[in-house]
Amino acid sequence: MRHSHALDKKKCADLWQAVLSLKTKQECWNFFRDLCTLEEITAMADRWQAVKMINQNKPYRQIAKKIKMSSTTVARVAHWLNNGQGGYRLMLKRLNK
Repeated sequence: MRHSHALDKKKCADLWQAVLSLKTKQECWNFFRDLCTLEEITAMADRWQAVKMINQNKPYRQIAKKIKMSSTTVARVAHWLNNGQGGYRLMLKRLNK
């Protein structure tokens, strides 16, 4: 059986609505801990740390070493930071106010 990687927009909209209803860090922790494995949460947290370091113009090798992430993943994160949907940039802007 082949898995489709096409997103189901209705399912995603339901998930985004649930995420938007979270109000505290504890609620976020509880929801994401139930939704994701520890490895998935760690991977997302690592990517976010990479985004912040890339935004500070840290060298990719330094980022990869510090986060224990492959340089390929750092490059992929940088690609989405610079050429993605703007989500990373929006969050950097909001959190740096």
